[in-house]
Amino acid sequence: MTPDPNPGLDPGLNPGPNPDPRRVPARADLAAAHLRGEVAAARYAEPTRLVVSLPVAPLTRRAQAEAPMESQLLYGEGFAAYEHDGEWAWGQAEADGYVGYLPRAALAPAGAPASHRVAALFTHVYPGSSLKARPLGWLTYGAQVAVAGVEAGFAVLEAGGHIPVQHLVPRAHLAPDWVAEAARFTGVPYLWGGRAPTGLDCSGLLQLALQAAGRDCPRDSDMQEAELGRTLAPGTPAMRGDLMFWKGHVGIMLDGTRMLHANAHHMAVAAEPLAAARTRILVAGGGPETRHARLDGAGGGD
Repeated sequence: MTPDPNPGLDPGLNPGPNPDPRRVPARADLAAAHLRGEVAAARYAEPTRLVVSLPVAPLTRRAQAEAPMESQLLYGEGFAAYEHDGEWAWGQAEADGYVGYLPRAALAPAGAPASHRVAALFTHVYPGSSLKARPLGWLTYGAQVAVAGVEAGFAVLEAGGHIPVQHLVPRAHLAPDWVAEAARFTGVPYLWGGRAPTGLDCSGLLQLALQAAGRDCPRDSDMQEAELGRTLAPGTPAMRGDLMFWKGHVGIMLDGTRMLHANAHHMAVAAEPLAAARTRILVAGGGPETRHARLDGAGGGD
């Protein structure tokens, strides 16, 4: 996937009469400058590009510490901020266009462009090229870093710190099998709004796996249901890489009978027979499946 020079923002966007506030940077008092003439707002602003400076940062719909977490941004990911002069920054995530508030303390001015991303579920950041040194911190899968060089088996980061080279891949690297990428998160705790190995929700799991393979993927399961793949007729046999949707939920088929999903029943990313999941979700009041979809290229690696 070729990085967009203005990622997450579409100057030609026509949000229509009922814009989705999750992906349109517009409030009654403030909107992105490229939306002038398309949405009404008291004022308009150009974006300031910031990057996430913590391992994981919570994104919320309200500028309140107690507000529910809608998503997360990972270290090094970009954020187009339209308001950032207080405790909170409001803007749009470059990775998927999601709009919301981030703690201003979790953001920093953009530095050198990221050259690599973390491919291990977790990695430590060391002060030098010694595995015996006490780590300075840690980063998760998907974190983006700028590498200045390599020293004794460690990548030297432009921002300071050293990471084992085995834990990094070039930013442009495409995972060959996105279903296998998703399966790596088996056992990770369930977390509403989670998008990291510290905790995942169902749509966050799918998004991380597809993004690692260079596929665009929206953030929430209703967006994914509306936009990903082609719909299959009821009763079509499932195959590896198929997506199974319920209202507010998505699962990934590992083969013709087993589904992987982050779910609140197991409170984890878990694999189970599709038939068992169907029955349990129906009995719990979640209803029947709403869509069975297949992506071009299926799951890869098969």
